Amino acid sequence: MSRFRKLTISVLIAVMVISLAACGGKKESSSAGGDTSQFVTISFVVLGDKPKNGQFEKVMEKVNAIMKEKINAELQWKWVEWADWQTKYNLLLASGEPVDLVTIGTDWLDTWSNAQRGAFLPLDDLLPKYAPQTWKEIPQEDWAQSKYNGKIVLIPENDYTQWINHGFFYRGDWAKQAGITEPIKDWNTIGKYLQWIKDNKPDVIPYDVQASTSNFGGWVQSYTPHLELPISTGYMPIFNTESYDDRYKVVSPVFEDTFLDFAKMMKDWADKGYWREDVLNNKNDARNALRAGQNGMDSHHTQTFSGLRVQMDKDQPGSELMMYPFSRTSNNLLEMPITHGGVSLGAHSKNPERALMAYDLIRNNKEIYQLINYGMEGVQYDIKDGKRVLPANYNETNDSFYSDFWAGRMDKFEIPSDTTWDKIDTMYKEYDKIKKPYPYGQFVFDKTAIESELTAISQVTGEMGPAISYGKAGDPTQAVQEYRDKLKLAGYDKVMAELQRQLDAYKAQMDSTANK
Repeated sequence: MSRFRKLTISVLIAVMVISLAACGGKKESSSAGGDTSQFVTISFVVLGDKPKNGQFEKVMEKVNAIMKEKINAELQWKWVEWADWQTKYNLLLASGEPVDLVTIGTDWLDTWSNAQRGAFLPLDDLLPKYAPQTWKEIPQEDWAQSKYNGKIVLIPENDYTQWINHGFFYRGDWAKQAGITEPIKDWNTIGKYLQWIKDNKPDVIPYDVQASTSNFGGWVQSYTPHLELPISTGYMPIFNTESYDDRYKVVSPVFEDTFLDFAKMMKDWADKGYWREDVLNNKNDARNALRAGQNGMDSHHTQTFSGLRVQMDKDQPGSELMMYPFSRTSNNLLEMPITHGGVSLGAHSKNPERALMAYDLIRNNKEIYQLINYGMEGVQYDIKDGKRVLPANYNETNDSFYSDFWAGRMDKFEIPSDTTWDKIDTMYKEYDKIKKPYPYGQFVFDKTAIESELTAISQVTGEMGPAISYGKAGDPTQAVQEYRDKLKLAGYDKVMAELQRQLDAYKAQMDSTANK
């Protein structure tokens, strides 16, 4: 070949390389490798009511400017609003709509059932190439908890510290006046506190609760060693396991004296007037009433308490809000499953590669992460002494921001807030002393054989659960027996047998893994 021809070919190759770089290479600044030449929009399914003050859009403009520069894409939130959220979420995933990133939670969002129905794409082959940093940083034992039928179907929120164990929130100042000088450790003392309010605070409802949720799960945690299974039976949990040491044996506290004892105490609390007479129809916001000094107690989890304590110190100075975690009575506490939050890829996603590239940036790019989680510095927050504080000219209506991103929060990028109680570590230390590892992270419940029975059971819990939980079902003994009879008719025994069969198989799986 002549020198001239060689030179010509070399020049042509150089021109082609330069042309390709100009067309597509400019967008290859992400650590992930993939074709980013075409601009795409990536949808992200989140749960919550869409913000209405325009701040979310302003924040996302900044996020998407970075996304465009790095991977030639933009993110677009798809909100599943709270009204009937569970039905809407499951229908969306069943619809075949081509959504991309999807918020998941194995213990509250029917993740395994949706995976069984084919709602999510397998990620094994995609992760190393399109989300390399996430793939590298999540350990293999955590990926093992993210698999369905041997394939990775979700990315766990495994690097974020939180406690969502529930309990009652009560006013420490009123508890002291009631003669309760130590942190509350049982429901009887809670009753003593509520009675003091009833006797001494005529303008306050001791427990201005809505009947939309039941505290029976908390009672079970307080007074039994039973563990909650990641299985939904509607209004009230029906199936548990015996204990941590016997964690593969299925039991039902509803068919034990545990439930009758709960029903009797709730009837007693109702008769004493600790909540409204029309509690079953009550729509009053218990938390707002607590902050206004019109309610004596609320209930939710530790993360909620840590922020509410600071709000109460401002709204009701000297109130010294306290939390009685249900685990305190019996030291019955499991660690959070790492799949309580996380993300999956919709099975019909049109851009799965770019979606994973976007997620890799959300999780690992500090600027994007903090924009999505906190908003804009100087508008939503300032930094003072290493903590987030509200700017001097902050207006809650105009400037508030949230994204409801619970799908990959990272401790390394979190900014402490002055709205979090500075002594919350005292509770974390209490939990750390008694917590046990979450044992059901790899348990994939298959409800195919009992789906109709589970639906019928959920109908029974929704029909009778609220009245029993709030002492409005008449004689507790008679109501509990009727409830049990209806659960039996709905298929309780069949579900119990199938659950035990699946847990036996899960035990064999875990024993086999442990012996390798």
